[in-house]
Amino acid sequence: MRGDRFAACVYCSSSRAIDPAVVALATEVGAALGREGIVVVSGGGSVSCMGALVRAARAAGGRTEGIITEFLVDLEVADHDSDELVVTASMRERKAEMDRRSDAFVILPGGLGTLEELFEIWTTRGLGEHNRPLYVVDPQGIFDPLFAALQGMCDRGFIRAEAFSALEVVRDVPTLIELLAAVRAGGNGLHAS
Repeated sequence: MRGDRFAACVYCSSSRAIDPAVVALATEVGAALGREGIVVVSGGGSVSCMGALVRAARAAGGRTEGIITEFLVDLEVADHDSDELVVTASMRERKAEMDRRSDAFVILPGGLGTLEELFEIWTTRGLGEHNRPLYVVDPQGIFDPLFAALQGMCDRGFIRAEAFSALEVVRDVPTLIELLAAVRAGGNGLHAS
């Protein structure tokens, strides 16, 4: 956390063919973060959940920082209305910059890219590279089968219990905001280790 700045990186879908309820969830999360003055760090896209998230955050008075690759800019999906849009050469650079700017990580239901981001930031937390909080916001239980399978792997010793418990699943946006407010108040944010 730098001064008054507190930022949440939100991983979510940019797929256009997606359940409207998940897009509505992204809108609700963006609006809530914007109202709370929490900077939204996103993948820099303007479509689907990612677009709904950042538009809602800005409409609520919040700041958005988008991190996108040159390839995706060329596909014309960049959020050019972002308060700050950073263009990187690769996905690895993109994720590193999103990580660098963030005090907490929020994961919404999404596809392979979202899952990859979830597992990477969860793994680095489990390895002790950071201790920033990880929140999966999943009111519909979309991730429940995945987490049940992972719990089974934890039970068999493949995943350490401490690492498994570092991820918190929340079922509604007000609970997410309460959790983020507590982290913000405690100063347990950016680059804490």
